[in-house]
Amino acid sequence: MSLARIVLWRHGETDYNAAGRIQGHLDSALTTVGWNQARFAVAGLNRFDPDIVIASDLQRATDTAKVFTEASGVALRIDKRLRETNLGAWQGLTGAEVDEGWPGQWTKWRGDATLRPPGGESRIDVAERASELVNDLDAEFNGTVLLCAHGGLITALTAELLGLPHDCWPQLGGISNCHWTELARRADGSRWRLIAYNAGITGFST
Repeated sequence: MSLARIVLWRHGETDYNAAGRIQGHLDSALTTVGWNQARFAVAGLNRFDPDIVIASDLQRATDTAKVFTEASGVALRIDKRLRETNLGAWQGLTGAEVDEGWPGQWTKWRGDATLRPPGGESRIDVAERASELVNDLDAEFNGTVLLCAHGGLITALTAELLGLPHDCWPQLGGISNCHWTELARRADGSRWRLIAYNAGITGFST
């Protein structure tokens, strides 16, 4: 077996997102906006007809995924390998607070996929654990899987699956809440190609 398509879906807005705070492995709740974002995304995601939905075990991703699976009837599985980047000592802080405690490191980290925050992971570390999951799913499914995860993980995994050099990873922009990225297998079945990046539906009600 071999997957034909992967759709990487970021969770809805959380209270930490709204406050501009770094989440990482910390749990945070979806806001009213976040719940509505998830509901509005269902129609757009339904067209992919996924065989299964796999969600990060962090509550914001699990809750987002359940909005889709409860509406569509698609099975849901939880996998901690889809967790967001562990940002160690920076978790819970704002970017300005990171700059105050570690001058220049926030900007440097954003531009360097190999850099690990104090006590945390690099984006390369994140891509490696997420790639393990993709390899497992490759042996189990031959259609489409929907992975409900986090912005940092989605950009890292996308860069890894496309085979981008590490110094090019920061060139991929961020993923908006409840937007998604679509990758499809090339005709020869060996490599991935990018179909859509940071796609989504806007105009949801608050």
